[in-house]
Amino acid sequence: MKTRTALDLAGPRWRRIPRMILQRPVDWILRLVGPRYRVFFWIITRAPAKSLARLGRWRAVRAREHAIRRVPAYSAFLSGQAYPTGAKPFTAPYTDKDNYVRAFSTEARCVGGELMFDDAAIDESSGSSGTPYNWVRSLQERQASHIFISHFARYCFGDAPWITINAFSMGAWATGLNMGIALQRNSLVKSTGPDLGKIFSTLDFFGPDHTYLVCGYPPFLKLMIDEAAKTGFPLDKYHLMALVGGEGMSEGLRDYLTPTFAPVFSGYGATDLEIGIAGETPIAVAVRRAARTNEGFRRAVFGADSRLPMVFQYNPLQHHITTTEDDELVFTISRLELLSPRIMYNVHDEGGVATFSEMMAKAEASGLRLREQPQLAGRLPQLPFVWVYGRSDSTVSVMGANVYPEDIEESLYAEPDLARLTRSYCLGMHENPDGGWRVLLSFEIEGDITDQLRTTFAERITARLEALNKDFREAMKEHPEGAIPLVELHPLSTGPFAADSGKIKQRRTTGPIR
Repeated sequence: MKTRTALDLAGPRWRRIPRMILQRPVDWILRLVGPRYRVFFWIITRAPAKSLARLGRWRAVRAREHAIRRVPAYSAFLSGQAYPTGAKPFTAPYTDKDNYVRAFSTEARCVGGELMFDDAAIDESSGSSGTPYNWVRSLQERQASHIFISHFARYCFGDAPWITINAFSMGAWATGLNMGIALQRNSLVKSTGPDLGKIFSTLDFFGPDHTYLVCGYPPFLKLMIDEAAKTGFPLDKYHLMALVGGEGMSEGLRDYLTPTFAPVFSGYGATDLEIGIAGETPIAVAVRRAARTNEGFRRAVFGADSRLPMVFQYNPLQHHITTTEDDELVFTISRLELLSPRIMYNVHDEGGVATFSEMMAKAEASGLRLREQPQLAGRLPQLPFVWVYGRSDSTVSVMGANVYPEDIEESLYAEPDLARLTRSYCLGMHENPDGGWRVLLSFEIEGDITDQLRTTFAERITARLEALNKDFREAMKEHPEGAIPLVELHPLSTGPFAADSGKIKQRRTTGPIR
């Protein structure tokens, strides 16, 4: 079989001339109109979706060709590969942290093989995977992310003035600093970090006559509600909205937040890539909530998986998203101004993609008229959807059934009185003295822990998990003695939660994961 090297995939220059001729004016137009919200809104609601998708793919192909020629690490990564004649641009190999980031120096992964020392910045990942990493970014690429976040916030939260309280962790991490800069385009911003004292003080100082957008990790907003109830701070007097991110959020948690925060929307990003890759929109939330209650629609879109993924929309001119054979999301950032390009990068998040038309067709085939819901009145963004379950390595298996952190969160928030007592939770496996294994569910509890409380958690969470996860339900029928979970309750910052006190994200898995 004839093969050609990966370097040949960039193709001869004459074949790329039509794309080059079209792309240059497109780049110029995007730079000119990108910061203008009304033009952006017109494009995403009126431009033909197929044309946007085609143009987005061309831009991703160009970004890959650019990296092949200009980035030493990417060229070296591909140099030993061989492809069948006629191989398409967006087939394997995929880059990830193991085969690309750890294998090559930061300088080698930069355009031209060297760091930029003017108008560049370094972000650090949270370290939730075990080791924090440093990521270098140019000024232009950071500005592009800021513009997307600003437009997304304006679309979701409206034009009326508000005060933003940025409760994301401050410092070297990507989200906090950049979120504060981005939302200065929309609002008056105070970056408090995750400091409840400063947040309550700010609300008290400016008073309930203003509208507030609180940004933070989903569990932190729950903590804010619980602490206000404990101390008597009158959150009910304030008009609060919420923009969350950094980790997934169950619809049960959204239900818990919405009496205090309305609306609540989430954004999707990864420090490996960039913040502001995708965002929840009203139609994306409607899709997810419909799938929560309509089993036929859920199976039509997401398959038989017991989990309900996060659902977002994304701009195909900025990001090209595909999936691997194992349904892991693969991202190409299509802009050329990246200091360290990410081409076909796999963060190992499980999920999928669909066009706007595909999603609406599946909804209508399931008897849903999502576009006719009153809260979705007006022009809807004709943007593709991406759904995200979470990291593919966050699964435990028991008696042939997969159990996920998302299952535990959904089960917990289906029991609001237990959720109010819970600061955090994590999922693991416990090895019995006889060598057998059981699912281990650990909960971090505020207040006194009694035998009765342990029994209540064990009975009610197990029952919710059975109702939610079909495979687990079958395992409980067939092997109840081995499938029933072991439930542990821990005081704050003890047991598996002791290590979370110095981290900006809570761990959702612990111990040996099989």
